[in-house]
Amino acid sequence: MNAELTDLARLEWWVAGLVGLSASIEDLARRTISNWIVLAALVAGLGCQVFARGWIGIGHGLAGAAAGFGVFMIFYVLGGMGGGDVKLMAGFGAMLGAGRLPQAAFFTALTGGLMAAGVLGFAAVRRRLAPGKQDEARPASIPYAPAIALGVWLTLLSAK
Repeated sequence: MNAELTDLARLEWWVAGLVGLSASIEDLARRTISNWIVLAALVAGLGCQVFARGWIGIGHGLAGAAAGFGVFMIFYVLGGMGGGDVKLMAGFGAMLGAGRLPQAAFFTALTGGLMAAGVLGFAAVRRRLAPGKQDEARPASIPYAPAIALGVWLTLLSAK
Protein backbone atom coordinates (compact mmCIF):
# COMPACT_ATOMS: atom_id res chain seq x y z
CA MET A 1 0.00 0.00 0.00
CA ASN A 2 1.54 3.33 -1.01
CA ALA A 3 1.50 6.56 1.00
CA GLU A 4 -1.15 8.20 -1.20
CA LEU A 5 -3.60 5.41 -0.51
CA THR A 6 -2.89 5.65 3.20
CA ASP A 7 -3.55 9.39 3.05
CA LEU A 8 -6.81 8.76 1.19
CA ALA A 9 -7.94 6.19 3.75
CA ARG A 10 -7.11 8.63 6.54
CA LEU A 11 -9.07 11.39 4.79
CA GLU A 12 -12.09 9.11 4.33
CA TRP A 13 -12.01 8.15 8.02
CA TRP A 14 -11.93 11.82 9.05
CA VAL A 15 -14.81 12.69 6.74
CA ALA A 16 -16.89 9.67 7.79
CA GLY A 17 -16.09 10.28 11.44
CA LEU A 18 -16.94 13.97 11.56
CA VAL A 19 -20.00 13.77 9.33
CA GLY A 20 -21.28 10.55 10.89
CA LEU A 21 -20.84 11.82 14.43
CA SER A 22 -22.46 15.20 13.66
CA ALA A 23 -25.42 13.61 11.89
CA SER A 24 -25.88 10.97 14.59
CA ILE A 25 -25.80 13.47 17.45
CA GLU A 26 -28.29 15.75 15.74
CA ASP A 27 -30.58 12.88 14.71
CA LEU A 28 -30.59 11.46 18.23
CA ALA A 29 -31.16 14.85 19.86
CA ARG A 30 -33.52 16.53 17.40
CA ARG A 31 -34.71 13.71 15.13
CA THR A 32 -33.52 15.62 12.07
CA ILE A 33 -30.36 15.95 9.99
CA SER A 34 -29.47 19.49 8.93
CA ASN A 35 -28.81 20.24 5.29
CA TRP A 36 -25.42 21.76 6.20
CA ILE A 37 -24.27 18.34 7.44
CA VAL A 38 -25.44 16.70 4.24
CA LEU A 39 -23.81 19.41 2.13
CA ALA A 40 -20.56 19.00 4.09
CA ALA A 41 -20.69 15.25 3.41
CA LEU A 42 -21.27 15.82 -0.29
CA VAL A 43 -18.49 18.40 -0.69
CA ALA A 44 -16.02 16.39 1.41
CA GLY A 45 -16.95 13.22 -0.47
CA LEU A 46 -16.31 14.89 -3.79
CA GLY A 47 -13.04 16.19 -2.37
CA CYS A 48 -12.01 12.64 -1.45
CA GLN A 49 -12.80 11.49 -4.98
CA VAL A 50 -10.76 14.34 -6.53
CA PHE A 51 -7.90 13.54 -4.15
CA ALA A 52 -7.98 9.89 -5.19
CA ARG A 53 -8.62 10.21 -8.95
CA GLY A 54 -8.04 13.79 -10.01
CA TRP A 55 -10.80 15.82 -11.62
CA ILE A 56 -12.44 12.70 -13.06
CA GLY A 57 -13.23 11.84 -9.44
CA ILE A 58 -16.07 14.36 -9.53
CA GLY A 59 -17.96 12.05 -11.88
CA HIS A 60 -17.30 9.06 -9.62
CA GLY A 61 -18.45 11.05 -6.61
CA LEU A 62 -21.63 12.24 -8.31
CA ALA A 63 -22.40 8.67 -9.43
CA GLY A 64 -21.97 7.50 -5.84
CA ALA A 65 -24.19 10.31 -4.56
CA ALA A 66 -26.89 9.40 -7.09
CA ALA A 67 -26.63 5.72 -6.13
CA GLY A 68 -26.88 6.52 -2.41
CA PHE A 69 -29.84 8.79 -3.02
CA GLY A 70 -31.56 6.23 -5.25
CA VAL A 71 -31.12 3.26 -2.94
CA PHE A 72 -32.57 5.04 0.08
CA MET A 73 -35.19 7.01 -1.87
CA ILE A 74 -37.13 3.77 -2.26
CA PHE A 75 -37.47 3.51 1.53
CA TYR A 76 -38.40 7.19 1.80
CA VAL A 77 -41.20 6.77 -0.76
CA LEU A 78 -42.47 3.73 1.15
CA GLY A 79 -42.52 5.78 4.37
CA GLY A 80 -39.77 3.89 6.17
CA MET A 81 -37.11 6.60 6.20
CA GLY A 82 -36.80 10.37 6.48
CA GLY A 83 -35.52 12.71 3.79
CA GLY A 84 -32.44 13.62 5.84
CA ASP A 85 -31.40 9.97 5.90
CA VAL A 86 -31.69 9.78 2.11
CA LYS A 87 -29.60 12.93 1.65
CA LEU A 88 -27.02 11.74 4.20
CA MET A 89 -26.51 8.49 2.30
CA ALA A 90 -26.14 10.51 -0.91
CA GLY A 91 -23.41 12.54 0.79
CA PHE A 92 -21.60 9.42 1.94
CA GLY A 93 -22.13 7.92 -1.51
CA ALA A 94 -20.09 10.77 -2.97
CA MET A 95 -17.16 9.70 -0.80
CA LEU A 96 -17.55 5.95 -1.29
CA GLY A 97 -18.45 5.98 -4.97
CA ALA A 98 -21.02 3.74 -6.59
CA GLY A 99 -18.75 0.68 -6.29
CA ARG A 100 -18.60 0.63 -2.49
CA LEU A 101 -22.12 1.93 -1.91
CA PRO A 102 -23.91 -1.47 -1.99
CA GLN A 103 -21.65 -2.71 0.80
CA ALA A 104 -22.36 0.41 2.85
CA ALA A 105 -26.10 0.01 2.25
CA PHE A 106 -25.89 -3.62 3.39
CA PHE A 107 -23.98 -2.74 6.58
CA THR A 108 -26.39 0.14 7.20
CA ALA A 109 -29.40 -2.16 6.87
CA LEU A 110 -27.75 -4.71 9.16
CA THR A 111 -26.93 -2.19 11.90
CA GLY A 112 -30.30 -0.48 11.46
CA GLY A 113 -32.07 -3.81 11.84
CA LEU A 114 -30.12 -4.59 15.00
CA MET A 115 -30.92 -1.14 16.38
CA ALA A 116 -34.62 -1.58 15.58
CA ALA A 117 -34.66 -4.99 17.25
CA GLY A 118 -33.06 -3.45 20.33
CA VAL A 119 -35.59 -0.62 20.45
CA LEU A 120 -38.51 -3.03 20.01
CA GLY A 121 -37.10 -5.34 22.68
CA PHE A 122 -36.66 -2.45 25.10
CA ALA A 123 -40.24 -1.27 24.40
CA ALA A 124 -41.57 -4.80 25.03
CA VAL A 125 -39.81 -4.93 28.38
CA ARG A 126 -41.20 -1.50 29.29
CA ARG A 127 -44.72 -2.63 28.37
CA ARG A 128 -44.36 -5.63 30.65
CA LEU A 129 -43.03 -3.55 33.53
CA ALA A 130 -45.55 -0.72 33.12
CA PRO A 131 -48.69 -2.16 31.47
CA GLY A 132 -50.71 1.05 31.82
CA LYS A 133 -48.26 3.07 29.73
CA GLN A 134 -48.38 1.04 26.53
CA ASP A 135 -48.68 4.00 24.17
CA GLU A 136 -45.59 5.69 25.62
CA ALA A 137 -43.54 2.49 25.31
CA ARG A 138 -44.23 2.01 21.59
CA PRO A 139 -41.58 3.73 19.45
CA ALA A 140 -42.88 5.30 16.24
CA SER A 141 -39.50 5.34 14.54
CA ILE A 142 -35.79 5.31 15.27
CA PRO A 143 -33.11 7.82 14.32
CA TYR A 144 -31.30 6.22 11.38
CA ALA A 145 -28.20 8.42 11.08
CA PRO A 146 -26.27 6.24 13.60
CA ALA A 147 -26.98 3.16 11.47
CA ILE A 148 -25.85 4.98 8.32
CA ALA A 149 -22.64 6.15 10.03
CA LEU A 150 -21.92 2.65 11.34
CA GLY A 151 -22.59 1.16 7.90
CA VAL A 152 -20.11 3.56 6.29
CA TRP A 153 -17.51 2.96 9.02
CA LEU A 154 -17.83 -0.81 8.61
CA THR A 155 -17.38 -0.40 4.85
CA LEU A 156 -14.21 1.63 5.39
CA LEU A 157 -12.98 -0.87 7.97
CA SER A 158 -13.53 -3.79 5.59
CA ALA A 159 -11.45 -2.05 2.91
CA LYS A 160 -8.28 -2.52 4.96
